[in-house]
Amino acid sequence: MAAQDMSVFVRHRDDGIASMELAVDGIRCAGCMRAIESGLVREPAILGARVNLALKRVSVEWREALLRPEAVVERLAALGFKAYPFAPERQTDAAASEERHLLRALGVAGFASMNIMLLSVAVWSGNAGDIDPTTRDFFHWLSALIALPTATYAGRPFFESALRALKAGAVNMDVPITIGVVLALVMSVAETWNHGRHAYFDGVVMLLFFLLIGRYLDQLMRRRTRDLAGNLAALKAETATRLAPDGSTTVMPITAIAPGDLVLVRPGERVCVDGIVETGHSELDQSLVTGETAPVEIGQGERVHAGTLNLTGVLTVRVEAAGQGTLLDEIDRLMDQAVGNRSRYVRLSDRAARLYAPVVHTLAASTFLGWLAWGLAWPEALMIAVTVLIITCPCALGLAIPAVQVVAASALFRRKIMLKEGDALERLAEAD
Repeated sequence: MAAQDMSVFVRHRDDGIASMELAVDGIRCAGCMRAIESGLVREPAILGARVNLALKRVSVEWREALLRPEAVVERLAALGFKAYPFAPERQTDAAASEERHLLRALGVAGFASMNIMLLSVAVWSGNAGDIDPTTRDFFHWLSALIALPTATYAGRPFFESALRALKAGAVNMDVPITIGVVLALVMSVAETWNHGRHAYFDGVVMLLFFLLIGRYLDQLMRRRTRDLAGNLAALKAETATRLAPDGSTTVMPITAIAPGDLVLVRPGERVCVDGIVETGHSELDQSLVTGETAPVEIGQGERVHAGTLNLTGVLTVRVEAAGQGTLLDEIDRLMDQAVGNRSRYVRLSDRAARLYAPVVHTLAASTFLGWLAWGLAWPEALMIAVTVLIITCPCALGLAIPAVQVVAASALFRRKIMLKEGDALERLAEAD
């Protein structure tokens, strides 16, 4: 990706500040957000980075004279995150691929958990009675043969996320889950090897199964949110019909259209640029810009905007802005800013998630040492500590609050209401 010319995706300001929006694969939780934001701003030329967790994007600002845009992508790669310029079709493909992988992992974990539970019920019933140790060991090893490859495959989303966070020098919510799963598997294999009465293969696979259900539902919700937030991107034209002085027309990429060009807009087409009508008369659907659903008559000398729909006549438009400089692009930017801004509750959840990892790891270690001091055998003490690691994940706090904000902003936009500030809904609740 570093070999691609990134300059076409950069927004330039008069004060020498450049900005760019990137889609980032692998963002899972507030820990990933913190790793990306803190990792980027350690670069002296980067002035700021803001991650949108729900949309999996990062907006970066830097001093243009000191840093190439490709260096931002390289910096993210060094942090363990693959980034590329935001393109709706590419992000849709990546989201669909991740969704399919989660569904396959969920199916594998569900199938394996049911089979291991059948074996576990037999062991539990036998432990209450008089099961032959050889039979119990056989069931345990059979469970291990199912659980180990299942955990390796179905646990990949959590393991890869945890490794990325650790590589970036951070700790996210998947780190304690990974530690808990690995320790439980190791303990279960050790118990089976030593002819122990208890193994926890069923618990590990069931845990992954339920976690994957939550991860898959979360992915579905975020895809629908991205689809809503991506409605604006779908309105952006990829091509325009340029009108030459001799009257001939040429279909060209929108990036090749410059201010001062003449473009032709036929009935049924969306206006692809901001500009002034040179010739023609038509009716436009301007609900995107004004919120008014009734068609508006447009004639010579009047201004039109990209994204509006030409309904009746042919228009010739003198270009004032195309591509990233249009009003549609500004609305898109404001929409992303609204869903990306962190309201009071989002900032609270970020702080809570940031404190979570060190607190829960300290608590798990204290639990292990405390039970050892109390006289409990170390395997039992370790399993209690693993339980603490697993059950204290604040996913609802760290993930649900930002997701609710994005879903609300997208639903309002679908009803022709655009939020410009992330805390607008919170302030609205306090209005008389």
